[in-house]
Amino acid sequence: MRRFSWFNATSLTFGFAFLYLPMLILIIYSFNESRLVTVWAGFSTKWYGELFQNEQFLDAAWVTVKVAFWSSTIATVLGTMAAYIMVRAGRFRGRGLFSGMIYAPLVMPEVITGLSLLLFFIAIGLDRGVLTIVLAHTTFAMCYVSVVVTSRLVSFDQSLEEAALDLGCTPFDAFRSVTLPIIMPAVISGWLLAFTLSLDDLVIASFTSGPSSTTLPIKIFSAVRLGVTPEINALSTIMIGLVTLGVVSASLVSRATAKKARADEQAAG
Repeated sequence: MRRFSWFNATSLTFGFAFLYLPMLILIIYSFNESRLVTVWAGFSTKWYGELFQNEQFLDAAWVTVKVAFWSSTIATVLGTMAAYIMVRAGRFRGRGLFSGMIYAPLVMPEVITGLSLLLFFIAIGLDRGVLTIVLAHTTFAMCYVSVVVTSRLVSFDQSLEEAALDLGCTPFDAFRSVTLPIIMPAVISGWLLAFTLSLDDLVIASFTSGPSSTTLPIKIFSAVRLGVTPEINALSTIMIGLVTLGVVSASLVSRATAKKARADEQAAG
């Protein structure tokens, strides 16, 4: 076993400081009494109260949550189906094109993706709004879900499915009763990743949103251009807390599901 050297400890400390120290400073200044975000004038929670009275931020937050939930859910379903086909369908005509279309958004610049989707929505006469943002986020989030689920399906013991088929299950019942519970940690991880990407997206949403469907990143970006206010610090702190809670909860659920899946897999073996 390798020792945890001072060099490793120092590198880890600087790495975590680089990543999380700005967030810590933002959280501290969200409780600042002064309206000047760089001048500490005492502890106060009044900016949180003013934030919850700001209807523009609240409306943008509600739109963002709706878009993230629906786009991540649809992307998880489609991405799981695509991953299953890629792993289990074997070689088929058009497999290379199918694979390239799935993974293209991973390397495509967001500006190009947003612009192409904007032109597409204009061409079919679809008014920009929540629906167009959901469709756009589903388009680029599906590939991330597919990658996560594919990595789990590759290591999946296919003999478990074959045993279920031999016992009289249909392919759908075998997938629902055997495969899906075992790969559920990967599915949950893919959903969480898609949800986080949707919450964080600014570029694609700016192309596909309408006047009544402003998302929170767009609202924050517009407000920051006029100067950072304490309400933005408070809002960012709440978002950090919610994301942290979601990550911890998903990790616990995934760990419990993986433990149960391993137990079922050992029992079946």
